[in-house]
Amino acid sequence: MQLGELLVEEGKLTAAQLETAAAEQRASGRSLGRVLVELGMLSESQLLSTLAAQVGMEFVDLGSVSIEPTAALRLPEAMARRHAAIPIGIEDGRLVVAMADPGNVVAVDDVRAVAGADIRMVVATRADITAAIDRVHRRLDEHVDELTAKAGRDEADAELADVREIVEDAPIVKLVNLLITQAVQDRASDIHIEPGERELRIRYRIDGVLHEVMHPPKTIQAGVTSRLKIMADLDIAERRIPQDGRVALVVGGRPIDLRVACLPTVYGEKIVMRILDKSAVMLSLSDLGFTDDNYRRFEAAFRRPHGMALVTGPTGSGKSTTLYATLNMVNDAERNIITVEDPVEYRLKGINQVQVNAKAGLSFASALRSILRCDPDVLLIGEIRDRETARIAAEAALTGHLVLATLHTNDAPAALSRLVEMGVEPFLVASSVECVLAQRLARKLCTNCKEPDPDGEAALAAAGWDGASRGALTPFRPVGCATCGRTGYRSRIALHEVMPLTDELARLCAERATAEQLGRVATAQGMRSLRQDGLGKVAAGATTVEEVLRVAV
Repeated sequence: MQLGELLVEEGKLTAAQLETAAAEQRASGRSLGRVLVELGMLSESQLLSTLAAQVGMEFVDLGSVSIEPTAALRLPEAMARRHAAIPIGIEDGRLVVAMADPGNVVAVDDVRAVAGADIRMVVATRADITAAIDRVHRRLDEHVDELTAKAGRDEADAELADVREIVEDAPIVKLVNLLITQAVQDRASDIHIEPGERELRIRYRIDGVLHEVMHPPKTIQAGVTSRLKIMADLDIAERRIPQDGRVALVVGGRPIDLRVACLPTVYGEKIVMRILDKSAVMLSLSDLGFTDDNYRRFEAAFRRPHGMALVTGPTGSGKSTTLYATLNMVNDAERNIITVEDPVEYRLKGINQVQVNAKAGLSFASALRSILRCDPDVLLIGEIRDRETARIAAEAALTGHLVLATLHTNDAPAALSRLVEMGVEPFLVASSVECVLAQRLARKLCTNCKEPDPDGEAALAAAGWDGASRGALTPFRPVGCATCGRTGYRSRIALHEVMPLTDELARLCAERATAEQLGRVATAQGMRSLRQDGLGKVAAGATTVEEVLRVAV
């Protein structure tokens, strides 16, 4: 079947449009396909998808597929641009290559020879291929010095420079740099590099959920691991025990820290890199999704000159971000602020930060005892883990210090019971704690593609929503677009449960009341649970019932 007839049959062209284009073709001598595109009757992608089907080839929209960098880097950038071709993945041992002109036999032979593998050709538009080449072959080499900069480690930098001279042009270096910059651009919080029996698996944690990004071959495992260990100043010869390190980077003009952890597994060392974006510590509490009522309740606690404010929740619930934002609110030249953390994730200007070092005997408790002799006004305790730390924190709160601390409990009322279970006297807990904030993080709907949810009100009712909402009821549902990576969600929003310690709650705590009893009284006094706060944000169109139920049982 001729191209024109096929286009009409597929509904991409009308018979009248075909006749007009055919007349132009006869007059100009150009191909029918080119005439159709120039006349605006077809887009290039519509034309190429039909041409590909005509010759039995697959058409690929490169804007909606994930390109594996390890595959793409098998073809030099200059050749990729010359032939408008880019490898996009590996299937059944064959390299899948997207080309704008797969009929160019010379180009196909060049790609096959340079890649050193059998290839399967697919068709893509020239514009999409150029854009993909730009994305994959970023000018990362210009930023190698920034990517390997380690503040305060001159000797290590000198040693690393010697190694870099040998491997500067190696594909491994470019791949590792690409992994890091791509993760930062994708807003990932963690990079997981996991060895398997036959391949590596690389995943990014984005908005709290892990996404697979590529499966490079097992052969590059040793190179990637060694490169990352060199950057983190770890022992590349030690593969039997866990190691931890840190790398200071500048990516896209933004200062980024990587916390690198190596863990021996049966198939080699798994590496997890936590991405610490220093701009996150400049957030204000007003950026964290507090409702007006919850904000007022929490602010009343941290604005006091003394007392303890606790932030609770599981790992990854944003406790540190909330505490740092709180520190930004109270940080001024008139106050001496000291933190004790394990580890110190973000460096804060104007604040004295102490790193716990168990090997050297510097625990939370021993650090706190020393800190209290250094005339602090505000104390931040990274985590209350044991009785001694809890007792010192409570006593500090009673003796004129503002104490901010985290604790691992499921909700706000359970925090008071947890301190008592640790061995702190109930009367000490009741008199020192001013407020408990429980927190979770739910994925936020993508504002670019979300759409009204006709079943939203019913879903809210089924989830137990109490109807306490600000403004109109406008639930939305996820759709998925290029902006949010087809997930329907982009960024996260915090859910809060704020429990100020009123006189009645303090009395109940001193009487060793259970968490359930404390919760009932706090709710009667106006505390909204994590779930109700989340469902209120569903009603406002910020997230979905599914997300709230996922993080707030």
